[in-house]
Amino acid sequence: MWLLDHNLPRQLFEVFRDSIGISVETASNRQWEYLENGDLVRTAVAAGFTCILTKDVRFHESAAKTLLLHPNFSIVLITLKQQRGPLYAKEFLSAWKIKPIQPSPGQLVI
Repeated sequence: MWLLDHNLPRQLFEVFRDSIGISVETASNRQWEYLENGDLVRTAVAAGFTCILTKDVRFHESAAKTLLLHPNFSIVLITLKQQRGPLYAKEFLSAWKIKPIQPSPGQLVI
């Protein structure tokens, strides 16, 4: 299962559920939005998540040591331009159709 960081629009949850068919949860729904990046990785791993998607370009830097401890976990950095939730979700789905995300355990995927 994948985790959506709190900095991603909530509309991505619906894109994954309704259009892509990948099981995701949001950090906000889990009330994890205030966890620091390393703590978020540890908490996500303990809860059975295999991947976190984020827009935070510094996430990997701050969670790198934690990622070394959890080599089966992946961080995916989404680099779409900032825009309102529905437009962001539409652009995300278009990009997904061109190149779906392939998490790589123990790595940062951009």
